[in-house]
Amino acid sequence: MELNSPNDKFKIKETEKGRVIFDCLRMKYVPLTPEEGVRQWFVRYLIDELKYPQALMNNEIGIVQNGIKRRCDTVVFDRTGSPLMIVEYKAPEVKITQKVFDQIYRYNTVLRAGYLVVSNGGACYCAKIDYEKGTYAFLKSVPPYEAL
Repeated sequence: MELNSPNDKFKIKETEKGRVIFDCLRMKYVPLTPEEGVRQWFVRYLIDELKYPQALMNNEIGIVQNGIKRRCDTVVFDRTGSPLMIVEYKAPEVKITQKVFDQIYRYNTVLRAGYLVVSNGGACYCAKIDYEKGTYAFLKSVPPYEAL
């Protein structure tokens, strides 16, 4: 994951509060934490490489799960506004564990997306949910938007 390559599309600047990066989904600068770096890199990957429509993606989506307010890192929607995919990010040094999958699973009890993705910038796991059979399957890679 490289945010400072010469051909990138990332807008990073120094402020009195530290480094910030422009979030093209929220349309504002946000603090450049390690997790935020993973988010911005992955969002660009979805848009540029896998052709996910930027207009159908949002960062920091608020939900209420069992009376508790939570935030999904990124949610991808279909053209009718229904959630297709939830993406959960962790900083590069954070290992992807069962606890991370439990977190995204809890979010999905509210949103019922067909795909769940977890990434720390190095590792990436994508699962497709089959609600009719009550099963899930891990995919080899995140599918392009047109295949969802």
